Amino acid sequence: MLRNSFYLAQSLRNGFSRIAWRAVSSHGPRQPLVSPERRLEKAHPTFTERSQLKYARRLVVKLGSAVITREDNHGLALGRLASIVEQVAECHLEGREVMMVTSGAVAFGKQKLAQELLMSLSMRETLNPKDSKEFDGATLEPRAAAAVGQSGLMSLYDAMFAQYGVKIAQVLVTKPDFYNEETRNNLFCTLSELISLNIVPIINTNDAVSPPMFIRDDEPAGGARRGIPIKDNDSLSAMLAAEVQADLLILMSDVDGIYNKPPWEDGAKLMHTYTSDDSNSIEFGKKSKVGTGGMDSKVKAATWALDRGVSVVICNGMQEKAIKTIIGGRKVGTFFTEATESANAVPVEVMAENARTGSRQMQALTPAQRASAVNTLADLLVSREKFILDANAKDLAEAQKSGLAKPLLSRLSLNPAKLKNLSVGLKQIAEDSHKNVGRVLRRTRLADQLELKQVTVPIGVLLVIFESRPDSLPQVAALAMASANGLLLKGGKEAAHSNKALMELVKEALATVGAEHAVSLVSTREEISDLLSMENHIDLIIPRGSSDLVRSIQQQSLHIPVLGHAEGVCHVYIDRDADLQKALRIARDAKCDYPAACNAMETLLIHEDLMSGAIFGDVCNMLKREGVKIYAGPRLNQQLTFGPPAAKSLKHEYGALECCIEVVPSLDEAINHIHTYGSSHTDVIVTENDAAAKQFLGSVDSACVFHNASSRFADGFRFGLGAEVGISTARIHARGPVGVEGLLTTKWILEGQDHAAADFAEGGGRTWLHETLPLD
Repeated sequence: MLRNSFYLAQSLRNGFSRIAWRAVSSHGPRQPLVSPERRLEKAHPTFTERSQLKYARRLVVKLGSAVITREDNHGLALGRLASIVEQVAECHLEGREVMMVTSGAVAFGKQKLAQELLMSLSMRETLNPKDSKEFDGATLEPRAAAAVGQSGLMSLYDAMFAQYGVKIAQVLVTKPDFYNEETRNNLFCTLSELISLNIVPIINTNDAVSPPMFIRDDEPAGGARRGIPIKDNDSLSAMLAAEVQADLLILMSDVDGIYNKPPWEDGAKLMHTYTSDDSNSIEFGKKSKVGTGGMDSKVKAATWALDRGVSVVICNGMQEKAIKTIIGGRKVGTFFTEATESANAVPVEVMAENARTGSRQMQALTPAQRASAVNTLADLLVSREKFILDANAKDLAEAQKSGLAKPLLSRLSLNPAKLKNLSVGLKQIAEDSHKNVGRVLRRTRLADQLELKQVTVPIGVLLVIFESRPDSLPQVAALAMASANGLLLKGGKEAAHSNKALMELVKEALATVGAEHAVSLVSTREEISDLLSMENHIDLIIPRGSSDLVRSIQQQSLHIPVLGHAEGVCHVYIDRDADLQKALRIARDAKCDYPAACNAMETLLIHEDLMSGAIFGDVCNMLKREGVKIYAGPRLNQQLTFGPPAAKSLKHEYGALECCIEVVPSLDEAINHIHTYGSSHTDVIVTENDAAAKQFLGSVDSACVFHNASSRFADGFRFGLGAEVGISTARIHARGPVGVEGLLTTKWILEGQDHAAADFAEGGGRTWLHETLPLD
C-alpha cells in the first residue's frame, strides 16, 4: 500500500516526468537501467524552485565523513547517524526511492582496531614493561581499518533501519566496476533490482582493496563527451544520481552550504541558490579534515549532476532533520538549479539588508522629509484610485473562483471609501511624525559637564506578515516611514495584484526622499518559516491575519520577537443597571459593523437579573434581524427549554455573523468569565452604575477595556494613532492598537568632557549630581 502511494503522488509532479525503474527478473538477462546513449542526454528538467522538491520521488543521499564521524575522529557520531537513518526511512515509507552513499567504514574500523591494539598493548606491557610505548591511532593502515569497519558499519545500518521495518543492502564498488559498459550495467541493474524489491541500497567504495578512485572519463564507444572524474564519494554520488536519473541529490557535509568565500573569512555569505552564473563568484577553502573531498569537489559534482537533469542540495548534515526540511521546501543549504529568478527579483536577504540601510537613511532625514513621504503616499491612494481598484478586482475575481470564505472576501475588498479613509489616516500619521524619532524622553545631569539623554529611535527592520488585507500594506508602510524603520512585507497570495499595485505607490513615495529600498514586498516563493529564521536581518515580526497564522508564527519564531495577538475573543457585558437602548446599540455595532474584524464581539454576557425582563428577547430579536446566528452558553442553555444551539466552545473567534450569548449571576462572574475565556483583546461593560464600571475597568486584564462604547473602537485610526500595525495582547513593549509609538525603542546618549569612571571613586575628585533636567 505504501509503495503505491508515490505513483499517486507522481500525478502531482507538475510535468516533471521520469523514466520508471525497470524491475528485472533475477533469472533473466541483465538489462541496463538506462541505455548508454540516454546517460549522456539530459533526461528531464530539474526542479526550478525549492517548493517543488516535495515532488522528488527518487533520491540519492550522500553522507560525508565529517557528518557521521565524531569530532575527535574516533568512531561514529551515533546520534547524528540515527537521525539521518530515521529521515531516510521516513522517505522510504512515504513511497520515495532512496539510495545512500556513505562514508564511515575507515573511521569505524579505526575505532575497533584501536580497541584491539590497546588491549594487545596492555597485555605486552604486563608481560614486559620495558617494551611499552605510546599508541597512536593515526598510524593505523586505512585499508585494514576499512576491511574491519565495513561489516560493523553495515551491521549498524541494518540494526537502525530495522527499527522502521526497512531492509537494506550493501553495494561495494571499486575502480574496475566503472571500466566498461558491461560492469557498469551490472552495477546499475543490481541497484534497479534492489529498488524493485523495496530495499534501500547503501553504496560505498571498497577501500579495503582499492585506493580512492580517479577515473578520467566516462564515454561510450565512439563517444566524445567526458564524464566526471570519480575521486571521492561526492563525484561517485553525482555519477550514481545521473545514471539512475534521480530527482534529487543531497550532499551532506559539515558546512551549511556554499559560501561566496571560505566561511571563516570576513564577508562570507551563504549562497541559498547556486546557478552556473555563480561559478566565478566563489572562492574555495581547504577540504574536510576527515574526508577526501573538499567544497570545490562538491560544487563540481553538483554542477555535473545538474547538467544531467538532477537537482542538487548541499547542506549541513549536522542540522536537525535536514533531509525532511529540504524536501519540505525550506531554505536549507545551497540549492543548485538552472533556473534563475526573474531579472527584477531580489533575494530576500538583500531586501532585508536594503531595509536596514533604508532605515538608517530614513533616520538621517528631517521629520519634515519623513512626513512629506507619508503625505505623498496618502495623496497617491486617492489620485491612483482606479489603478488600485483594477488590481483589486483581479484578486476578487480569482478569490471568488477559488471559493474564498466570505469573511476573507470582505477583508480582501477595497473600495473608494476605504481608500479615502486610508488617506485620511495616513495624513494623520504624517502630522504626528514630527515628534517621533529623536524625541528626548529624559535628561539627567550626572555630574558637572556630564549630561545623559534618553531618546527615541526606530527598532530597525520589521517583518509584517498579513493575509487578505491589502489595506494593511499602505498603513504599515506609512507607520514604518514615520518611525524610520525598515520594512519587509509578506502578503497573502490572494491579494497579490492589490499588494503589487500598492507597493508601487509606496516605492514612488519613498523615492521622493531617496529611500525607495527602505520598504520591500517579499513576492518570491519564500516560505514563512524561512523568513522567521532571519534573526540577523529582522528585529521584530508583526503577523496580521487569522488566529492560526498568528499562533503558527508565534510558535515558529524562536529568536525574533513577535508582536500581535492570536485571537480576538471580545466580550460585551450588559450589567443589571444597563440602559436597554444603549445595550442594543452597542451590541449591534460590536457584532454587526464588521464581523470579520478582530475587535468584533464574539460573546455577549447578560446579567441573569435581566432575563425576566424584555432585554434578553430584544437583544435576540435585534441580532436575528441582522442575520446573526446565535449560540447558547452552558448557563443559558440550562434556562431555556427551546433556545439557540449550544456553543461548542466559549473561547472561539467566529469572525462572521455569529456569536455566543451567556448568562452570568454577577459582575464578578462576568469578569471571571472574561479572564477564563477571553483573549485579553477588548472587553466592554454597558452600565449606568459608575461603581460597577469602575470595578470592571480596573479589574479586567485586557489590552482595551471600555465603558458604554463598542468594542469596534479598538483601532489605531479611531484612537487617533493614524493607523496601526496590529493589536498586541502582549504585556511588554506595546499593548493594544500599536501605532508609531510601538515601533520605537530608545538609546542613551552621554556627553562629557574628559570624564572617567575612576574620577568618581574615593579620592577621585568628582562627585555625582544625578540632577533631573527639563526636556528640550
